[in-house]
Amino acid sequence: MSEGPGTPGRADGSPLSAGRKRDAAGAPTHSIIKDIGEIHSRLLDHRPVIQGEIRFFVKEFEEKRGLREVRVLENLKNMIYETNDQILPKCEQVMHDNLNEAFERLQAANDRIHRLQKKEQEERKLLTDMLMAGEKQRLAHWELFMEEQHNKRAEVDEEHRKAMERLKEQYAAMEKDLAKYASF
Repeated sequence: MSEGPGTPGRADGSPLSAGRKRDAAGAPTHSIIKDIGEIHSRLLDHRPVIQGEIRFFVKEFEEKRGLREVRVLENLKNMIYETNDQILPKCEQVMHDNLNEAFERLQAANDRIHRLQKKEQEERKLLTDMLMAGEKQRLAHWELFMEEQHNKRAEVDEEHRKAMERLKEQYAAMEKDLAKYASF
């Protein structure tokens, strides 16, 4: 694209007109700076894009949705106040009543368990005492039995000794008789 006569930046054979300077290659520096500014604004300056997004967000949030979010937040606020003022105290009261009832039941169960444990300990002590008495009685019977056995053994030993003496006397008498018959 060539610049014709009368176009800015070029005068027919005249040095730079209208205060424009040329660089060594002959291109006007003003247009280069302008191009660099455009490139910078398109590539590096995000403010116009961000401002457009902000406008879109505000438009979307305020215009299209209207006061829907405000109504939702107001309903939530009312629900929270109602919960804090009415529902929470009722829940606390019900919980307190139920916990008291549960605590009373636990105390009653605990008392029953203590009574059962005490009864079981008493029965165990009674059983232990009976076992100890039975053990003493068995020991006494055992001692009597062992004494009787000792006495019976002594009697048997005595009878055995007497029988042995009788047999010795009998054999001695038989030997004498045999000796008499053998001398014939």
